[in-house]
Amino acid sequence: MLKPYDFANEVADCARSVEAALDRYLDRARLSGPGPAAERVVAAMRHGSLNGGKRLRPLLVRQAAQVFGVSPEASLQAGLAVEAVHCYSLIHDDLPAMDDDDLRRGQPTVHVAFDEATAILAGDALLTHAFAILAEESCHPDPAVRIALVAELAAGSGAGGMVGGQMRDIEGEKGGFSNGDIETMQAMKTGALIRASVRMGAILGQADPRALSAMTAYAEAAGRAFQLADDILDVTATSEAMGKATGKDEGRGKQTLVGQLGLEEARRTLEAMVADAVMALRTFGPRADGLRSTARYFATRKN
Repeated sequence: MLKPYDFANEVADCARSVEAALDRYLDRARLSGPGPAAERVVAAMRHGSLNGGKRLRPLLVRQAAQVFGVSPEASLQAGLAVEAVHCYSLIHDDLPAMDDDDLRRGQPTVHVAFDEATAILAGDALLTHAFAILAEESCHPDPAVRIALVAELAAGSGAGGMVGGQMRDIEGEKGGFSNGDIETMQAMKTGALIRASVRMGAILGQADPRALSAMTAYAEAAGRAFQLADDILDVTATSEAMGKATGKDEGRGKQTLVGQLGLEEARRTLEAMVADAVMALRTFGPRADGLRSTARYFATRKN
């Protein structure tokens, strides 16, 4: 008899595994070469990466890989690389030149705990080492798979992905968004790394083109749901629950889908996005229950 899927247990287990792996990796000796890693930048990298976070992107890598028979242990290293990119992006997003936030995961942001220059360098280092993590043979024995993982993460985090989305967000704050621009910006700024996470799990499992296409459709719908849920929480949640400032979008006069649609219509739209994500997985059966649960969690999370 098939054991019922336990989402809460998998989230907790994945978070523990990623936390432990980050703790091991973000070590001065491990990061050194050709010269000794600077103690202050390593400390800032650890401050911006450890002791918090739900580790949802590594969870998506893990769940997508499991669909194709890859164990959680075998997908952990790829998930670690994605989380390093995510943590770098948070450190940079919090900078005064960007979102100018003082609180992240209930603690001072890196530029507050250290200084702006150190925060920039810590983010740079996390981004750089993410690709070294994927290049190691322990990530996957097949060099072609490792190259595909590197290319996928670069696409998801670069000018056509997360970084490009952040640029579009900045431009939109200054000049406003026309029809469709908000969706494009969010698909890049937030959705692209979620998309890369799911596709990297499928790549680890050497999914065929048809299966990879279905995974991509799921990831894009789940990414839209995650961002819309985040916009809703910015309106409805407290700073204490979120571990960061809320109400920022309205305070800046920033356009969001919630602002365009209204709260109730935004919630209905969110439900439809989750349904689209779940529908994309219809050919995978119970193997994809983890991914289905994560999409549903995106719509119901409280922080």
